[in-house]
Amino acid sequence: MSVRLFVGNLSFHLTDDQLREVFARIGTVERAEVVRDKFDGRSRGFGFVVMDSEDDAALAIRDLNGAEVEGRALRVETATSVRRDARGAAQPFLG
Repeated sequence: MSVRLFVGNLSFHLTDDQLREVFARIGTVERAEVVRDKFDGRSRGFGFVVMDSEDDAALAIRDLNGAEVEGRALRVETATSVRRDARGAAQPFLG
């Protein structure tokens, strides 16, 4: 079963392919995406990686959380679902 990971504190110059490469050293990556601003296309400094298995995801969290990539210490954790209200503010996802 695949696992979606949140990756924070990304360099603003990191591409989707570079993010994929970092995680591919750990295990099989299904998808890697740096989140970009919808108006100007610039990186927002975080992204998501989908690992192929729970074991690969656990290894990625263990080995890459705090690891330095392009001068920044990554924050890697299991992604959680969040709903946004009409203003875009995060609301807890209750189901």
